[in-house]
Amino acid sequence: MSGVVRAAWRLGAAAAGGRAGRPLSQAAGGGGGAEGGGNSSGSGGSGSREAVERLVRAHPVVVFMKGSPAQPLCGFSNAVVQILRLHGVEDYRAHDVLQDPDLRQGIKNYSNWPTIPQVYLNGEFVGGCDILLQMHQNGDLVEELKKLGIRSALLDAEKDQDKK
Repeated sequence: MSGVVRAAWRLGAAAAGGRAGRPLSQAAGGGGGAEGGGNSSGSGGSGSREAVERLVRAHPVVVFMKGSPAQPLCGFSNAVVQILRLHGVEDYRAHDVLQDPDLRQGIKNYSNWPTIPQVYLNGEFVGGCDILLQMHQNGDLVEELKKLGIRSALLDAEKDQDKK
């Protein structure tokens, strides 16, 4: 992923209490093992590193959230859904962590990121609501979606605006 996304991710880590995060290449499965432990680590269950890795890599856009896209159960999850909707991204995988406590802890261990929602693009951890919002505002999300072969609906909206 681009250096811009890495910078945005680091900014989000700083905004989340000054914790320095791992680089994106490590956050999404490169190198080190799962942080923490508990019942979900290595057991092969829904929260194991292997199970989470399969979910993260199963689709170009994956969101771990509270609730579902049709009925988000927290404001931050709702904001992520709305940002994706603004860009016309409808084909993505959403996983409700409230339905599976092992997955909820497993995704936090996997990314070394303590909060939900979590967004993954092409198997790489991008961040949560704050990072996605920042990427939306500065145009980086349009570029990252383009790398996935997804044309942002905002580009079409700009063209329509230019015609007026």
